Amino acid sequence: MQELVPDEAVAQPEEWAADGVPPEEPTPIEDAGTQVESSLDPDSPMADLPGMTVDWPDTLDLPAVERIDPVADTVEFEAPELPDTNLADGLVEERLSDQLVLAFPADESAFPLREEFIDRYKALSTIEEYGSEDANIAQLAARAKQDTELLDQILRNYGYYDSQVQRTVSAPTSGGDTRPQVRFDIVPGPRFAFGTIDLGDLSTAPDADYLRTAFEIESGDPMSNDKIVAEQFDLDTALGEAGYPFAEIDAPSLLVDHDTTTGDLTLPVRPKGKYLFGSVTSSNPDFLSGSHLADIARFEPGEVYQRSLQMDLRRAITATGLVSSVTVTPREVTPPQGDQPGTVDLDVSLRKARLRTVAGAIGYGTEEGIRLEASWEHRNLFPPEGSLRVRGIAGTQEQLLGVTFRKNNFGGRDRVLNIDAFGSTLNNPAFDANTASLVATFGKTSNLLFQKPLSWSVGLELVATDERPADSNQPRQTYLIAALPLYAQIDSSDDLLDPTRGFRLAGKLSPEVSRTNGMESFYLRGRVDGSYYRSVNDRLVLAGRVAYGAIVGAGLNDVAPSRRYYAGGGGSVRGYGYRTIGPRDANGDPTGGRSVVEAAIEARIQTGFLGGAVSVVPFIDAGSVSTSATPTFENIKVGAGVGLRYNTGFGPIRFDVGVPLNPDPDDSPVAVYVSLGQAF
Repeated sequence: MQELVPDEAVAQPEEWAADGVPPEEPTPIEDAGTQVESSLDPDSPMADLPGMTVDWPDTLDLPAVERIDPVADTVEFEAPELPDTNLADGLVEERLSDQLVLAFPADESAFPLREEFIDRYKALSTIEEYGSEDANIAQLAARAKQDTELLDQILRNYGYYDSQVQRTVSAPTSGGDTRPQVRFDIVPGPRFAFGTIDLGDLSTAPDADYLRTAFEIESGDPMSNDKIVAEQFDLDTALGEAGYPFAEIDAPSLLVDHDTTTGDLTLPVRPKGKYLFGSVTSSNPDFLSGSHLADIARFEPGEVYQRSLQMDLRRAITATGLVSSVTVTPREVTPPQGDQPGTVDLDVSLRKARLRTVAGAIGYGTEEGIRLEASWEHRNLFPPEGSLRVRGIAGTQEQLLGVTFRKNNFGGRDRVLNIDAFGSTLNNPAFDANTASLVATFGKTSNLLFQKPLSWSVGLELVATDERPADSNQPRQTYLIAALPLYAQIDSSDDLLDPTRGFRLAGKLSPEVSRTNGMESFYLRGRVDGSYYRSVNDRLVLAGRVAYGAIVGAGLNDVAPSRRYYAGGGGSVRGYGYRTIGPRDANGDPTGGRSVVEAAIEARIQTGFLGGAVSVVPFIDAGSVSTSATPTFENIKVGAGVGLRYNTGFGPIRFDVGVPLNPDPDDSPVAVYVSLGQAF
């Protein structure tokens, strides 16, 4: 170091540093084209580096690499010996695949949850998720390690805190299966039990005894995390239904004692007071007032608060179709005093949806030909919930112009007042009619959000119609008709558009008076429809339908052709044209009848296409129309075919192709039907 550091750097370091290091003498350069002089010969050997004692690679004597056969010489990993489990019968295997085995105690009483445990493991297993067919031993070993942790977690979930899981990953052998194998030996040990149960402040609630019965875990019960989650949900539901809108439950905690094989459960519950319903307030009273919202609520002021009724009110407001978003929040008005409940108002915050709708449709069908339809609607032109709709139809067989007024939740929840005035011309295979009608109905019917077990309606119908048989040169006949239609339906099915179980039974009864050619006729039109649905398994639903209708009190010629019964078409007997089944006149045109009988059966078979969204539906339909009030079955028609259903999540799209099995000469050889929803 003394040779490298000059004396002036030591005596005056700052000045020496400021002066810098003196440059080295430059190497003299001769004239252009001459070489630079150098004292270093490129071919001279490199000087030994200090401390370098390792030979250069070309002087190392490396041993030859020994090649290992990938199959014959692979090391096989043996399973470690299990500890003494006091299970004399040992373990039995449950083989989940060719490469995956679980081994459990042979005595099923030592682990009674085996089947449930296996199902849960298969649903969460990394080996099952990624498969093991193409995995090498390293990949399989990594997945087996993850599954070991998973198995431990599942065992603890069921209360087996002293369990042992030992895995064995075996390499392929030359004489057997060439794929690696995984085996898990599972020794569950004792199942822990619940010890002390601490439910926080639940005992301070006036309904503490009732609420405690909703939490069905007692000291000594077998421990289960699933049970804790389920019972916490049940307790929260009970609090919400017993009048505790502000109740809170914190996350549960377990203190496990391995010496006593018990676990103390703490579930902090804060009831925070019992309340009664007060009033309903609206954030936009000019649009949907609080009094109107209170009318559609299923509770009255002074009743015990129930969370389900709060949620039901929110669904009912959503079902109006007038809001894009809605929240319902309880707000304390008076606090509880001792054992006396407090009062909460429900504050409804809503945002308007777009209220005007312009819609149009164009289509073609073998039954109706070309059809164009357009409509304009304002869904809240007459608040609250008073809509006005103008519609028009231009088609090959039908032309119509109409106005409809509809008042939802009129006079009570789910009650609808509907007034429809329209004029139409209709030219179908059965008759020609120029009609003006005024129809008013009031009732309670199902909708897509609220399917009613009982629907009903009463109405008034005034009709003036000028009619004659189809394609006829006969003079038109004018009918003035007044009717009081009544309707009721019992519905136990599980879905409005795509039922899989249950039944429906509907009845229509309409006393009518008709005046034509100075003559008055009084008669009764009635019809009964019944359908039944049975789910055979996850992929097959059998469905059947029967219907019977009759007109009593008047002869066939005293009833306007448009009020008679017909059969045939997509909602009747598939394979035949719309209203083409039944008696015919001298020109071969359908005349309609005074009675009708229909029956249908179909199998709705779900396929695996498009994630199970596509179903195949073979069907057979039959129907008969008679001129008498009682069916004679003289000319029963049968149709058969197959259809496709595509489940949109909202409802199935139906595409049916039917053929008549005993057609008349004028019947088409095939008929096609497309619609939303099942045929029945």
